[in-house]
Amino acid sequence: MANKEPEIITDKTQMRKWSRGMRSQGKTIGFVPTMGFLHEGHIALVKEARNHADLVVVSIYVNPGQFSPSEDLSTYPSDINGDIQKLMAVPGGVDVVFHPHNLYDYGTTNPSVENVNGSGGDEERNVGVVSCLENNGLGHETWVKVERLEKGMCGKSRPVFFRGVATVVTKLFNIVDPDVALFGKKDYQQLRIIQRMVRDLDFAIKIIGSEIVRESDGLAMSSRNVHLSPEEREQALSISRSLSRARIAAEKGQINCRELKESVIKAIEEAGGRVDYAEIVDQESLVAVEEIKSPVVFCVAAWFGKVRLIDNMEIDM
Repeated sequence: MANKEPEIITDKTQMRKWSRGMRSQGKTIGFVPTMGFLHEGHIALVKEARNHADLVVVSIYVNPGQFSPSEDLSTYPSDINGDIQKLMAVPGGVDVVFHPHNLYDYGTTNPSVENVNGSGGDEERNVGVVSCLENNGLGHETWVKVERLEKGMCGKSRPVFFRGVATVVTKLFNIVDPDVALFGKKDYQQLRIIQRMVRDLDFAIKIIGSEIVRESDGLAMSSRNVHLSPEEREQALSISRSLSRARIAAEKGQINCRELKESVIKAIEEAGGRVDYAEIVDQESLVAVEEIKSPVVFCVAAWFGKVRLIDNMEIDM
């Protein structure tokens, strides 16, 4: 049986007012930031949030700040009505869905971009936050960067991505003001960046990383999976399968990272994928290691057709 529909808030001032009102009553707030098109991975985060707070807020916001002009902002899937129905089916429900139309100031250069996350067309959504730097600086020009952690892996091929993530998460934290926030471990580098940002900027927020949720065949759940053709989806299984084999090999004593990476890259390429990166790094510092002597995470990004997928597996030694 579905729960009652959550309160939908689109205005950041109203969202902040709600949070302050709940806090004044002694309530704690759990927060799950998403870009919508929810799947079981997101729902697992919402369920976990229920275990850590009295109230749960889920944000649905496709953040233009983390897309470069050549990336898939205009084609990122969305289904706000379907998302609401999925959230209503979660045990205990969700108290608020924060669904802002736009969280950036574009100055007067692109006034129509107010709908970048709402009902605007593809042309509006393609503009991206890069345009905020125009118009003599009257648009958005303040960014949050976690200098070292964002440089490797996804940061190499998506140079504006983590700046956009850190900035919008900072904005969401300031607006929602949660006690605890949940992030999935599938985006492992993102999780560590948010944890470091929270520590460095003294946010009074507990960050919890939730385990990767997979399809029955092992494919890591992602909103982008919908863009895979049946053939590409089958090919994409090479990521999780090769990572699993690498973890088993490491647990049996194979600690040479070069050999482990070569085996994963070969498996993905033979399946028809194109590897962006395959890195074995320390779980906390994300520094690449040559041999596995302490807890590491094996992170992979690969293209199948026009879809870029990421996955990882922790190896605890």
